[in-house]
Amino acid sequence: MAVTLSLVLLFGVLLLLLLRFKALGIGAAVVAVLFGFYLADTDAHHTITDLIDAVTNAIPHP
Repeated sequence: MAVTLSLVLLFGVLLLLLLRFKALGIGAAVVAVLFGFYLADTDAHHTITDLIDAVTNAIPHP
């Protein structure tokens, strides 16, 4: 899947920035959880991947 690699990179960069600027809130927790799920191949990975696919497909493409 082409979107997965891009999302791992995006979540990784966001997590590094949030940790660097000590922005520890609900946003950092969500980014960290998503980053962890994409890095680890757990049973929940397929559910989260389906959710992200649904969100990216819902965004209109020009």
